[in-house]
Amino acid sequence: MKKRVSFLACALASGTILMSTATAQPTSVPAADGLAAALESAWQRAVHSREVDGQRRRAQADQTAARSWAAGSPAVELGYRDDRWQSNTGSREGEVGIAWPLWLPSQRAAAGKVADVALDLATASEQFARLRLAGEVRDAFWTVRADEADLAVAEAQEAALQKLTDDVERRVRAGDLARADALAARAEHLAAAAQRSEAAQRVAAARLRWTALTGMPVLPQTPPVEVMQPPASAANLDAHPELKAARLAAEQARSRLDLTLASRREAPELLLGARQEVPERGASTEHSVLLRLRIPIGTTARNEPLQAAASSELDVAQIKEQRTRERLAVEIEIARNALAGATQQLGAERERSALLGERARLIDTSFRAGESSLPDTLRALAAAAQADAALARQTAALGLAHARLQQALGLLP
Repeated sequence: MKKRVSFLACALASGTILMSTATAQPTSVPAADGLAAALESAWQRAVHSREVDGQRRRAQADQTAARSWAAGSPAVELGYRDDRWQSNTGSREGEVGIAWPLWLPSQRAAAGKVADVALDLATASEQFARLRLAGEVRDAFWTVRADEADLAVAEAQEAALQKLTDDVERRVRAGDLARADALAARAEHLAAAAQRSEAAQRVAAARLRWTALTGMPVLPQTPPVEVMQPPASAANLDAHPELKAARLAAEQARSRLDLTLASRREAPELLLGARQEVPERGASTEHSVLLRLRIPIGTTARNEPLQAAASSELDVAQIKEQRTRERLAVEIEIARNALAGATQQLGAERERSALLGERARLIDTSFRAGESSLPDTLRALAAAAQADAALARQTAALGLAHARLQQALGLLP
């Protein structure tokens, strides 16, 4: 009989090929550009994009209102008076005018500041919303890749056990092994097939979630582990979209307080109109110009609740900004430690996989020579497959750790 290559070596080799296929499927775009395209596609489908767009339009409308010469909506005033139901002397009077709300001193500038900050906050909110969505896209991407790695290992293990079962059954028919060995091998193969089916279901579900999130049926390529270098430290934490949004929220609260202080009374109104009057029946009509100024009086009962609410909003916004800064610094440090640990663990898993693979090949050679039992061979194969699975999962875990560090630093794909 010709010397054949060990079925276990072939299986392990096929598992390596399957894992590399699962972690680097051919697509038309590389990972960085592909994730950026996936994020843009997900953003077009996201509800947050409509909310941010509405926030921007409201801020632009507030800017337009702040540039207006009127502090509010002008009003038309109409009036008419006669004495037909009293003395009936023919006296009548009519007037028409426009009431124009006036800005208080510094109120218009304060309203313009509120609108300008609101527009900046809308832009910052969009970047923060994109960053949060990028985190969902990154997690969905690496979830699919991890499940695909599990599927590749499960398929390799099933193929290896299928070859082992076929070989054992041939040896049973030749009288070299007992029937019980064939039954044990077949049972292990069926268990591996069930695991492969379960892994395939997880991959299908993960891909459906990816498509529902991004609208893209195909995932971008996975970058090689060797190019996953840690991102450089953020030179300025203030550039983080979340912190920038928190800072602008505090600035908006401060500008609203300034507007409240500049608006200690309702807007005064200037009325400009014309009056037409007939003193009595048969008399000539008299015309006059009407000019009236209405000045509301600000009271403590009106101003104190508004100022207290604005001051409270400012205090809360400032505390949120400070806590956001502290939390982001902690999250960046945690993400860096997680990436360093994942990198170190990947090296250990790679070495463990190589050792158990070599051990499985040696035991397979011993089994073919009749020096090892079938249970020992099955255990060696299972240990090698588990090591390959751990290596594949850790490779995906390293990619996810790298993506989460980018997320913590506020970097978009």
